[in-house]
Amino acid sequence: MAVRPLRFIISHRRLLSSSLRLPPSSSSHLSESPPSLLVFHRLASSPAPLSHPQKSPPPPPPPPPPPSHHRFALSSLPETLAQRIGKSVRRPGAPSKARVYGDINVIRPKEYWDYESLTVQWGEQDDYEVVRKVGRGKYSEVFEGVHCTDNEKCIIKILKPVKKKKIKREIKILQNLCGGPNIVKLLDIVRDQQSKTPSLIFEYVNNTDFKVLYPTLSDYDIRYYIYELLKALDYCHSQGIMHRDVKPHNVMIDHEQRKLRLIDWGLAEFYHPGKEYNVRVASRYFKGPELLVDLQDYDYSLDLWSLGCMFAGMVSISSTVFVYFGSFYFHLLQTWHFIVRTVTRQFSDSPS
Repeated sequence: MAVRPLRFIISHRRLLSSSLRLPPSSSSHLSESPPSLLVFHRLASSPAPLSHPQKSPPPPPPPPPPPSHHRFALSSLPETLAQRIGKSVRRPGAPSKARVYGDINVIRPKEYWDYESLTVQWGEQDDYEVVRKVGRGKYSEVFEGVHCTDNEKCIIKILKPVKKKKIKREIKILQNLCGGPNIVKLLDIVRDQQSKTPSLIFEYVNNTDFKVLYPTLSDYDIRYYIYELLKALDYCHSQGIMHRDVKPHNVMIDHEQRKLRLIDWGLAEFYHPGKEYNVRVASRYFKGPELLVDLQDYDYSLDLWSLGCMFAGMVSISSTVFVYFGSFYFHLLQTWHFIVRTVTRQFSDSPS
């Protein structure tokens, strides 16, 4: 029996306001607060009662928090979400650890994950010729190319000036994942003799832009491609590697051949239990809650959250299902809270 995809029909912020009301005992000045703050009011407020006697004057406003250099700091809350939800709830000496594949890089030798000691074997740049530009990113520009000897199409990723450590990490990860299911294949590594600019040569995928492809996909197509993407993620996780940037832009689909490839491993990293990682990874609308609250000891589950956001966009014929709820990450958190609570309630109320 076919599984009908969930549809999140959320057309206006008033839906958030009506679904996240405070109890009648709340004071009047709280009811006038913007809907975006109601969902986390109990989290940010003190244990004191919410209502005050009418004879008592209102409490003085709290002193302003110290200035923050973080571009998404929430000055209206007495404490940041990272302090409330993040490491403040960790028990001393009890860091987070992945429930699966947690000890891959503990068991394997250092040579497997120590990318800083990698010696790169450079190929010949003259073996490849650029045909046309097909994309660009923060750290690279991407071209369609051709191998001069056999005229085979390829993709040439010319890296922008970045730290050698980052380049070695991407190369080492691609070499470790070579041959994995639905992982883009690294064919060669070359660099310009004059400028020393490195380039990565990948297999060619006749990709269709996701904004054009996704609205045409059937329920079966969506399930098929999500399953193929899950196979790629399960393989890289089983090799002790987190992708950390799963999004439609990094999933190439050749719909005619029903071929999927997970690309762009520039932000990928080896997982070590208890290690603190950079939270400035992934793309805005595909970031997991761990990143939004500055929880650094995250694991592979980060990729599964991003995949869930991507799946929600596919079934709703929208590439970013959360884009309309505000530009601040705080609004993303309250939107996810609303959706998860609503869906959970629907399943709990439905007959088994």
